[in-house]
Amino acid sequence: MQLTLTFLILGVTILLFMTNRVRPDLVAVMALLAFVVVGILTPQEALAGFSNSVVIMIAGLFVVGAGILRTGLAATAGQLLMKWSGDSERRLFILLLVIVGCVGAFMSNTGTVALMMPIVVSIAISIQESPAKFLIPLSFVASLSGLMTLIASPPNLIVSQVLVDNGFEKMSFFELTPIGIIGMIVGIIYLVLVRNHLLPTERKRTETNGGYILSPKKLVSDYQLDRQLYTLTVPANSSIIGQRLADLKLPATYYVCLMKIHRKSAEGLNLLPMTYQEMAGPESIIQADDILYVQGDAQNITRFAKDFSLTHVAFSDNEVSELITKQLGVAEVLLTPHSQFINQTISKIGFREKYNLNIIGINRRGGYKLQNMAEHRLRFGDAILVQGAWDEIELLARETQHVVVIGQPKEHASVAAATGKAPLAGAIMLLMVLLMVFEVFTPVISVLISAVLMLVTGCLRNMDDAYGNMNFESIVLVAAMLPMATALEKTGGMVVLSEGIIQVLGNYGAYGVLIGIYLLTVTFGQFISNTATAVLFAPIALSAALAMQVSPTPFMVAVAIAASMSFATPIASPTNALVMTAGGYTFFDFVKIGMPLHIIMFIVMMIAVPIIFPF
Repeated sequence: MQLTLTFLILGVTILLFMTNRVRPDLVAVMALLAFVVVGILTPQEALAGFSNSVVIMIAGLFVVGAGILRTGLAATAGQLLMKWSGDSERRLFILLLVIVGCVGAFMSNTGTVALMMPIVVSIAISIQESPAKFLIPLSFVASLSGLMTLIASPPNLIVSQVLVDNGFEKMSFFELTPIGIIGMIVGIIYLVLVRNHLLPTERKRTETNGGYILSPKKLVSDYQLDRQLYTLTVPANSSIIGQRLADLKLPATYYVCLMKIHRKSAEGLNLLPMTYQEMAGPESIIQADDILYVQGDAQNITRFAKDFSLTHVAFSDNEVSELITKQLGVAEVLLTPHSQFINQTISKIGFREKYNLNIIGINRRGGYKLQNMAEHRLRFGDAILVQGAWDEIELLARETQHVVVIGQPKEHASVAAATGKAPLAGAIMLLMVLLMVFEVFTPVISVLISAVLMLVTGCLRNMDDAYGNMNFESIVLVAAMLPMATALEKTGGMVVLSEGIIQVLGNYGAYGVLIGIYLLTVTFGQFISNTATAVLFAPIALSAALAMQVSPTPFMVAVAIAASMSFATPIASPTNALVMTAGGYTFFDFVKIGMPLHIIMFIVMMIAVPIIFPF
């Protein structure tokens, strides 16, 4: 009865995945609950997937990948790849897959995809192609790279250990490499040939990069702030020293806006004095040697500087970047229809006092107003350019009654905070790879170390940034599907099917049983993890070989290969689940692209395995 219920739940789950009408993660959770309700799994067994090291590792890899993206390392790597490939999109596609295959030879396919995905998406957007055209090939080649070395995939280690436990020699590090090279070559050729025919080419909502269209640097350029920004230095004899900014009333008196102050720190030793910057607010008090960043026209700036004996220095183009730092930024804001700011002058609304932000420009129907800001009367439809601390801009974004912030200030703040740290992110990524290759720690610990380093070194702004970049749909999908293997094992479903195939194909000799084991392993590998598949089928393959008195090596290699061939469903591998959301794929996208590759690989491997590993 339980066996029947298991296959029934499995069948309904697959059907729901195929219809694509219910979110995949919800389908997986419903299947998990069904196993508990009918008594096949205990609550502890059902929830075991959420504490599985693979799931924790995927979450950590999202954090590492976000650091790679935030610091600009992904964009830099993408530009380098595009430079090597020239103007050929095909050459770029091939080069990308070859690099994925090489990286995947020394680390898990999940880690390979999570690390390469930001680079691939960055490349796709920069050449104005759909990321969906690249992400399934990325996942498939990462799976194929699992055959390149002994450590590249868990099934390889599992079948090797089963051989050792039964008195046979352990597989060498490069024993599977000839098979891996064949698989990589065949897979890349196939994907190159079908990339314009079977892969989705339209841009989907999940692939958009709209959050970066109104970037702070673009706003600075659009408003031409370099023509309105100046630095003023406060000498020791200036009469402005010690005065509060609120008492100076600069916008009303001089029609200028003081945006930020650079100041030398008075703390610690003054051998190498540190400088810091602060948002200019009503309570700010001017000190000697301060550098004031001021907005206004040249005539008013000159008058202000003369009255207070300030050293007058014009902004250069390079100094415009001072407006966008790790702490400070700019954003564009729209007035809501019922905003109390409508028909009020900027000097009357007290914007700086309410939000601790400066209004430095107005976009009115495409015309930019940057002078005499205090006297401008706001109208509905105006876009206001505000400047100040990123934290204050994020707080303003939560305001919905009077204003609406355009774009994604949290995203821009994170990018600004990580600017210039691409080499550091690259070093952390390299450290993670080395820790995995030399097995210093388990893979999940290596990933978590790297994720924490991304945070403490500033490659990611804070924990909110880390959590915000985790794709919880993929995490829940993988965690909820892992106990499926436990259900199949407890009810004896695997044993029933495997023994049946051996009985049917045993008359065809070792080659027939090899084909049967391969097909059974690859079939179940589309619905449960490659690790669980290898654990279940490696002993069966070994028993079949010993029963026929032939070498077990080709059978064990066949299990390792088949367990890595995760192409036909989005739940066949964590890598497929990772790219499914990012690429906006449906269940049938994997079937359409993966099934032909399965058939090709079956033919190729059934020829290659007996030749390289004789019976």
